Amino acid sequence: MTHTLRRALRALLTLLFPLALGLPSAGCSDPAVGTEARPFTMYFVPSADTEKIAASAKDIQAFVATYVSRALYNSDTGFHVETAIPTSYVAVVEAFGTGRADFAALNTFGYVLAKDVKKYPVEAILTVVRGNGETSYRGQIITHVDSGINTLADLAGRKFAYTDAASTAGYILPSKLLRDRGVQLGETVFSGKHDSVVMQVYQRAVDAGATFYSPPTVVTAADGTTSETPRDARARVLTQYPDVFEKVKIIDFTADTPNDAWVVRQGLDPDAAKDAAIRNAVRDALLAFAATPEGAESLEGLYDITGLAPADDARYDGIRKLVLESGLDLESNVK
Repeated sequence: MTHTLRRALRALLTLLFPLALGLPSAGCSDPAVGTEARPFTMYFVPSADTEKIAASAKDIQAFVATYVSRALYNSDTGFHVETAIPTSYVAVVEAFGTGRADFAALNTFGYVLAKDVKKYPVEAILTVVRGNGETSYRGQIITHVDSGINTLADLAGRKFAYTDAASTAGYILPSKLLRDRGVQLGETVFSGKHDSVVMQVYQRAVDAGATFYSPPTVVTAADGTTSETPRDARARVLTQYPDVFEKVKIIDFTADTPNDAWVVRQGLDPDAAKDAAIRNAVRDALLAFAATPEGAESLEGLYDITGLAPADDARYDGIRKLVLESGLDLESNVK
Protein backbone atom coordinates (compact mmCIF):
# COMPACT_ATOMS: atom_id res chain seq x y z
CA MET A 1 0.00 0.00 0.00
CA THR A 2 1.44 3.32 -1.01
CA HIS A 3 1.90 6.21 1.37
CA THR A 4 -0.73 8.24 -0.54
CA LEU A 5 -3.27 5.42 -0.35
CA ARG A 6 -2.67 4.91 3.38
CA ARG A 7 -3.15 8.64 3.99
CA ALA A 8 -6.41 8.62 2.00
CA LEU A 9 -7.65 5.58 3.93
CA ARG A 10 -6.91 7.23 7.27
CA ALA A 11 -8.82 10.34 6.17
CA LEU A 12 -11.80 8.20 5.14
CA LEU A 13 -11.84 6.36 8.48
CA THR A 14 -11.69 9.69 10.31
CA LEU A 15 -14.92 10.68 8.61
CA LEU A 16 -16.69 7.33 8.93
CA PHE A 17 -15.83 6.36 12.51
CA PRO A 18 -17.89 9.13 14.20
CA LEU A 19 -20.82 8.32 11.91
CA ALA A 20 -20.69 4.67 12.92
CA LEU A 21 -21.02 5.75 16.55
CA GLY A 22 -23.84 8.16 15.76
CA LEU A 23 -21.59 11.16 16.43
CA PRO A 24 -20.99 14.22 14.28
CA SER A 25 -17.75 14.16 12.31
CA ALA A 26 -15.31 17.04 12.13
CA GLY A 27 -16.76 19.95 10.24
CA CYS A 28 -20.39 18.81 10.74
CA SER A 29 -22.91 20.92 12.63
CA ASP A 30 -26.47 20.47 13.83
CA PRO A 31 -29.18 21.52 11.37
CA ALA A 32 -30.54 25.01 11.90
CA VAL A 33 -33.76 25.39 13.89
CA GLY A 34 -36.70 25.83 11.56
CA THR A 35 -35.30 23.65 8.79
CA GLU A 36 -37.00 20.47 7.61
CA ALA A 37 -34.27 18.44 9.31
CA ARG A 38 -34.79 20.30 12.61
CA PRO A 39 -38.25 21.90 12.81
CA PHE A 40 -39.06 24.61 15.33
CA THR A 41 -40.80 22.51 18.02
CA MET A 42 -43.75 23.82 20.01
CA TYR A 43 -44.79 22.02 23.23
CA PHE A 44 -48.19 22.27 24.91
CA VAL A 45 -48.98 21.20 28.48
CA PRO A 46 -51.56 18.39 28.86
CA SER A 47 -53.86 20.24 31.26
CA ALA A 48 -57.13 19.41 29.48
CA ASP A 49 -58.56 17.14 26.77
CA THR A 50 -55.57 15.99 24.72
CA GLU A 51 -57.52 15.70 21.46
CA LYS A 52 -58.74 19.30 21.71
CA ILE A 53 -55.23 20.51 22.53
CA ALA A 54 -53.80 18.56 19.58
CA ALA A 55 -56.34 20.03 17.15
CA SER A 56 -55.64 23.60 18.28
CA ALA A 57 -51.89 22.96 18.28
CA LYS A 58 -52.06 21.91 14.63
CA ASP A 59 -53.86 25.14 13.75
CA ILE A 60 -51.14 27.14 15.52
CA GLN A 61 -48.42 25.08 13.85
CA ALA A 62 -49.69 25.81 10.35
CA PHE A 63 -50.19 29.53 11.00
CA VAL A 64 -46.81 30.07 12.66
CA ALA A 65 -44.97 28.15 9.94
CA THR A 66 -46.48 30.30 7.18
CA TYR A 67 -46.23 33.61 9.05
CA VAL A 68 -42.58 33.19 10.06
CA SER A 69 -41.65 31.85 6.61
CA ARG A 70 -43.03 35.00 5.02
CA ALA A 71 -41.54 37.32 7.64
CA LEU A 72 -38.02 35.90 7.54
CA TYR A 73 -37.66 34.21 4.16
CA ASN A 74 -40.31 35.80 1.91
CA SER A 75 -41.66 32.29 1.30
CA ASP A 76 -44.58 30.16 2.45
CA THR A 77 -42.41 27.14 3.25
CA GLY A 78 -39.06 28.39 4.56
CA PHE A 79 -39.77 27.80 8.27
CA HIS A 80 -40.78 24.33 9.46
CA VAL A 81 -42.76 23.78 12.67
CA GLU A 82 -43.93 20.72 14.59
CA THR A 83 -45.91 20.32 17.82
CA ALA A 84 -45.77 17.93 20.77
CA ILE A 85 -47.96 17.22 23.80
CA PRO A 86 -46.03 15.26 26.46
CA THR A 87 -47.77 13.36 29.25
CA SER A 88 -46.92 15.77 32.08
CA TYR A 89 -46.08 19.37 32.92
CA VAL A 90 -42.54 18.47 33.93
CA ALA A 91 -41.90 16.69 30.63
CA VAL A 92 -42.53 20.01 28.88
CA VAL A 93 -40.04 21.74 31.18
CA GLU A 94 -37.40 19.05 30.70
CA ALA A 95 -37.77 19.30 26.93
CA PHE A 96 -36.02 22.67 27.24
CA GLY A 97 -33.22 21.07 29.20
CA THR A 98 -32.55 18.56 26.45
CA GLY A 99 -32.91 21.16 23.68
CA ARG A 100 -35.95 19.47 22.14
CA ALA A 101 -38.38 22.30 22.90
CA ASP A 102 -38.07 25.70 21.23
CA PHE A 103 -41.41 27.04 22.43
CA ALA A 104 -43.88 26.02 25.12
CA ALA A 105 -47.28 27.11 26.33
CA LEU A 106 -46.22 26.70 29.97
CA ASN A 107 -48.26 27.13 33.10
CA THR A 108 -47.00 29.79 35.52
CA PHE A 109 -45.11 27.46 37.85
CA GLY A 110 -43.64 25.60 34.88
CA TYR A 111 -42.04 28.85 33.73
CA VAL A 112 -40.53 29.52 37.17
CA LEU A 113 -39.36 25.91 37.38
CA ALA A 114 -37.70 26.06 33.96
CA LYS A 115 -36.09 29.49 34.30
CA ASP A 116 -35.28 29.88 37.99
CA VAL A 117 -34.98 26.36 39.37
CA LYS A 118 -33.61 24.41 36.40
CA LYS A 119 -31.85 27.49 34.93
CA TYR A 120 -32.89 26.66 31.37
CA PRO A 121 -32.50 29.49 28.80
CA VAL A 122 -36.18 30.39 28.36
CA GLU A 123 -37.89 33.75 28.03
CA ALA A 124 -41.56 34.72 28.42
CA ILE A 125 -42.85 36.43 25.29
CA LEU A 126 -46.63 36.26 25.82
CA THR A 127 -49.23 35.79 28.52
CA VAL A 128 -52.70 34.39 27.95
CA VAL A 129 -55.89 36.39 28.41
CA ARG A 130 -59.13 34.80 29.57
CA GLY A 131 -62.72 35.90 30.09
CA ASN A 132 -63.22 39.64 30.09
CA GLY A 133 -59.58 40.65 29.71
CA GLU A 134 -58.33 38.73 32.76
CA THR A 135 -54.56 38.26 32.94
CA SER A 136 -54.45 36.52 36.32
CA TYR A 137 -56.23 33.61 38.01
CA ARG A 138 -56.28 31.63 41.24
CA GLY A 139 -56.89 28.17 42.56
CA GLN A 140 -60.03 26.89 44.25
CA ILE A 141 -60.61 24.22 46.88
CA ILE A 142 -63.66 22.10 46.02
CA THR A 143 -65.65 19.39 47.78
CA HIS A 144 -68.91 17.48 47.38
CA VAL A 145 -71.93 19.22 48.88
CA ASP A 146 -72.63 16.10 50.98
CA SER A 147 -69.06 15.75 52.30
CA GLY A 148 -69.67 17.65 55.53
CA ILE A 149 -66.70 19.87 54.66
CA ASN A 150 -67.33 23.60 54.82
CA THR A 151 -63.97 25.16 55.72
CA LEU A 152 -60.29 24.41 55.21
CA ALA A 153 -60.06 23.22 58.80
CA ASP A 154 -62.56 20.46 57.97
CA LEU A 155 -60.02 18.98 55.55
CA ALA A 156 -57.80 17.69 58.37
CA GLY A 157 -57.16 13.98 57.85
CA ARG A 158 -59.26 13.88 54.64
CA LYS A 159 -58.33 12.39 51.27
CA PHE A 160 -57.37 15.20 48.88
CA ALA A 161 -56.69 15.36 45.12
CA TYR A 162 -54.20 17.70 43.47
CA THR A 163 -53.74 17.92 39.70
CA ASP A 164 -50.00 17.80 38.95
CA ALA A 165 -47.01 18.64 41.14
CA ALA A 166 -46.00 21.30 38.60
CA SER A 167 -49.46 22.90 38.48
CA THR A 168 -49.69 26.39 39.97
CA ALA A 169 -53.43 26.41 40.78
CA GLY A 170 -53.67 22.64 41.14
CA TYR A 171 -50.81 22.15 43.60
CA ILE A 172 -48.31 24.94 44.35
CA LEU A 173 -50.77 27.60 45.56
CA PRO A 174 -53.27 25.31 47.33
CA SER A 175 -50.56 23.35 49.13
CA LYS A 176 -49.11 26.64 50.38
CA LEU A 177 -52.56 27.80 51.45
CA LEU A 178 -53.17 24.62 53.46
CA ARG A 179 -49.72 24.72 54.99
CA ASP A 180 -50.14 28.38 55.99
CA ARG A 181 -53.47 27.53 57.64
CA GLY A 182 -51.94 24.58 59.48
CA VAL A 183 -54.17 21.97 57.82
CA GLN A 184 -52.79 18.42 57.86
CA LEU A 185 -54.40 16.41 55.09
CA GLY A 186 -54.82 12.65 55.11
CA GLU A 187 -54.03 10.75 51.90
CA THR A 188 -53.14 12.91 48.89
CA VAL A 189 -53.26 11.88 45.23
CA PHE A 190 -52.26 13.51 41.95
CA SER A 191 -54.95 13.14 39.30
CA GLY A 192 -53.09 14.78 36.40
CA LYS A 193 -55.78 17.13 35.10
CA HIS A 194 -58.18 19.67 36.54
CA ASP A 195 -61.25 17.93 35.13
CA SER A 196 -60.05 14.64 36.63
CA VAL A 197 -59.98 16.23 40.10
CA VAL A 198 -63.52 17.57 39.61
CA MET A 199 -64.74 14.12 38.56
CA GLN A 200 -63.13 12.47 41.58
CA VAL A 201 -64.77 14.99 43.92
CA TYR A 202 -68.13 14.57 42.15
CA GLN A 203 -67.91 10.78 42.41
CA ARG A 204 -66.72 11.09 46.04
CA ALA A 205 -63.57 9.13 45.28
CA VAL A 206 -61.79 11.87 47.26
CA ASP A 207 -63.10 14.21 49.94
CA ALA A 208 -61.85 17.40 48.30
CA GLY A 209 -59.46 18.71 45.67
CA ALA A 210 -57.71 21.70 44.13
CA THR A 211 -58.27 23.09 40.62
CA PHE A 212 -58.08 26.41 38.79
CA TYR A 213 -60.73 29.09 39.22
CA SER A 214 -61.84 31.69 36.70
CA PRO A 215 -64.78 34.01 37.45
CA PRO A 216 -67.98 33.42 35.49
CA THR A 217 -68.74 35.35 32.33
CA VAL A 218 -71.59 37.80 32.88
CA VAL A 219 -73.96 38.21 29.92
CA THR A 220 -76.49 41.06 29.76
CA ALA A 221 -79.60 40.39 27.70
CA ALA A 222 -81.49 42.95 25.63
CA ASP A 223 -84.04 43.40 28.43
CA GLY A 224 -81.29 44.28 30.89
CA THR A 225 -81.30 41.00 32.79
CA THR A 226 -77.98 39.30 33.43
CA SER A 227 -76.87 35.71 33.56
CA GLU A 228 -73.61 34.02 34.47
CA THR A 229 -71.71 31.30 32.63
CA PRO A 230 -69.31 29.52 35.01
CA ARG A 231 -65.75 29.08 33.73
CA ASP A 232 -63.90 27.33 36.56
CA ALA A 233 -62.71 23.73 36.29
CA ARG A 234 -66.18 22.33 37.00
CA ALA A 235 -67.33 23.60 33.60
CA ARG A 236 -65.01 21.08 31.93
CA VAL A 237 -67.16 18.14 33.04
CA LEU A 238 -70.56 19.77 32.56
CA THR A 239 -71.36 17.53 29.58
CA GLN A 240 -70.77 14.34 31.59
CA TYR A 241 -72.25 15.71 34.82
CA PRO A 242 -74.91 18.36 34.10
CA ASP A 243 -75.51 18.85 37.85
CA VAL A 244 -71.83 19.34 38.71
CA PHE A 245 -72.37 22.92 39.90
CA GLU A 246 -75.07 21.72 42.31
CA LYS A 247 -73.02 18.75 43.55
CA VAL A 248 -69.52 20.27 43.80
CA LYS A 249 -68.99 23.45 45.80
CA ILE A 250 -66.08 25.84 46.39
CA ILE A 251 -64.98 26.34 50.00
CA ASP A 252 -61.93 28.60 49.56
CA PHE A 253 -59.53 30.27 47.14
CA THR A 254 -55.76 30.63 46.81
CA ALA A 255 -53.83 33.83 46.14
CA ASP A 256 -53.86 35.26 42.61
CA THR A 257 -51.14 34.46 40.09
CA PRO A 258 -50.35 35.78 36.58
CA ASN A 259 -51.83 33.81 33.72
CA ASP A 260 -49.76 31.21 31.91
CA ALA A 261 -46.53 32.21 30.17
CA TRP A 262 -45.83 31.30 26.55
CA VAL A 263 -42.08 31.05 26.28
CA VAL A 264 -39.30 30.53 23.75
CA ARG A 265 -35.84 29.11 24.13
CA GLN A 266 -32.96 31.52 23.81
CA GLY A 267 -30.19 30.53 21.44
CA LEU A 268 -32.35 29.32 18.56
CA ASP A 269 -29.56 30.45 16.27
CA PRO A 270 -25.84 31.10 16.99
CA ASP A 271 -26.21 34.53 15.43
CA ALA A 272 -27.75 36.84 18.06
CA ALA A 273 -29.58 38.98 15.52
CA LYS A 274 -31.16 35.99 13.80
CA ASP A 275 -32.01 34.43 17.17
CA ALA A 276 -33.90 37.58 18.16
CA ALA A 277 -35.56 37.78 14.73
CA ILE A 278 -36.94 34.24 15.06
CA ARG A 279 -38.27 34.83 18.58
CA ASN A 280 -39.88 38.13 17.57
CA ALA A 281 -41.42 36.59 14.46
CA VAL A 282 -42.90 33.72 16.47
CA ARG A 283 -44.36 36.18 19.01
CA ASP A 284 -45.85 38.31 16.22
CA ALA A 285 -47.23 35.19 14.51
CA LEU A 286 -49.04 34.09 17.67
CA LEU A 287 -50.49 37.57 18.24
CA ALA A 288 -51.66 37.66 14.62
CA PHE A 289 -53.18 34.19 15.00
CA ALA A 290 -55.12 35.27 18.10
CA ALA A 291 -56.50 38.27 16.20
CA THR A 292 -58.18 36.12 13.53
CA PRO A 293 -61.66 34.58 14.02
CA GLU A 294 -60.24 31.12 13.35
CA GLY A 295 -57.39 31.71 15.78
CA ALA A 296 -59.73 32.97 18.50
CA GLU A 297 -61.87 29.86 18.15
CA SER A 298 -58.82 27.60 18.23
CA LEU A 299 -57.38 29.27 21.33
CA GLU A 300 -60.72 28.93 23.11
CA GLY A 301 -60.51 25.21 22.46
CA LEU A 302 -56.89 25.06 23.57
CA TYR A 303 -57.01 26.31 27.19
CA ASP A 304 -60.17 28.48 27.28
CA ILE A 305 -58.05 31.41 26.06
CA THR A 306 -59.73 34.56 24.77
CA GLY A 307 -56.55 36.36 23.72
CA LEU A 308 -52.80 36.76 23.97
CA ALA A 309 -50.80 39.75 25.21
CA PRO A 310 -47.08 40.62 25.11
CA ALA A 311 -45.22 39.78 28.33
CA ASP A 312 -41.74 39.73 29.77
CA ASP A 313 -39.97 38.04 32.64
CA ALA A 314 -40.67 40.84 35.14
CA ARG A 315 -44.39 40.05 35.01
CA TYR A 316 -43.68 36.83 36.93
CA ASP A 317 -41.56 38.32 39.72
CA GLY A 318 -44.34 38.03 42.30
CA ILE A 319 -45.10 34.35 41.75
CA ARG A 320 -41.36 33.67 41.39
CA LYS A 321 -40.78 35.10 44.87
CA LEU A 322 -43.71 33.15 46.31
CA VAL A 323 -42.60 29.86 44.78
CA LEU A 324 -38.92 30.18 45.60
CA GLU A 325 -39.69 31.16 49.19
CA SER A 326 -42.47 28.60 49.63
CA GLY A 327 -40.31 26.08 51.46
CA LEU A 328 -41.31 23.34 49.02
CA ASP A 329 -38.67 20.95 47.73
CA LEU A 330 -39.69 21.85 44.20
CA GLU A 331 -37.67 19.35 42.18
CA SER A 332 -38.41 16.43 44.52
CA ASN A 333 -42.12 17.21 44.48
CA VAL A 334 -42.18 17.39 40.72
CA LYS A 335 -40.29 14.10 40.37
